[in-house]
Amino acid sequence: MKITIVTISFNQKQYLKACIDSILNQTGCELEYIIVDPGSTDGSRELISSYGDQIIKVFQTDQGPADGLNQGFARATGDIYGFINSDDYLLPGALSAVRQFFEQHGTNTFVTGQGFTEYADSQRKRVKPNVLTKQAMLYRSAVLFQQATFFSADSYKQAGGFNAENNTCWDYELYLKLLAQGATHAVIDQDLAVFRLYEGSISGSGRLKRLYLAELDQLFEQYMGRKRNLVDKGTTVYLRARRELARRMQISRS
Repeated sequence: MKITIVTISFNQKQYLKACIDSILNQTGCELEYIIVDPGSTDGSRELISSYGDQIIKVFQTDQGPADGLNQGFARATGDIYGFINSDDYLLPGALSAVRQFFEQHGTNTFVTGQGFTEYADSQRKRVKPNVLTKQAMLYRSAVLFQQATFFSADSYKQAGGFNAENNTCWDYELYLKLLAQGATHAVIDQDLAVFRLYEGSISGSGRLKRLYLAELDQLFEQYMGRKRNLVDKGTTVYLRARRELARRMQISRS
């Protein structure tokens, strides 16, 4: 069972080597690694090229991150797909655990592992995602962890890949598509990845928050057939509170 990982890279050389090495150093699986770089000018392309044929290089312009991912996966030949940004990284043993999961559960389930958010001062906070459902996602009570999420090539192709017009939550939309076409989601109790959060990152800066919320509203309307209203917002508050209560109860029992 071959696993294809795609990384989208643009002018983040300071983090890129750690990302690349974290993937190429994975063991216990057949690996295909693709990096998409639409035009970095900070030496990223030279670094990528220094790895030779260990990496499939896609050096061409794109219309944004989602389009770049589509370009990368268009070259993919793996059975299982995952994607990770150039400033994030996988933990040792991650892909071996992913391979074992799909061998045991089949490819109509996509999976997320656990891991960490890493801050600029190198401090870490644990990420514990929950099982994704359409309700949890549409009502914004889901805890996603994209860096540790993997899905089958067949389900990705059936979903039509990423929506290149989605500028902020292309991963969110893809997972909704997977659920809508009948896939189930599972969470495994293993640390798979690290998400870096720092001032210069999109998530860390918050500069696209308004657009992100607007695109979530569009997804809600697309799947529910109506606009999000005050009752829906109240449902979000309730579901998040219920999730937090369940988390605290689990901690108290452990």
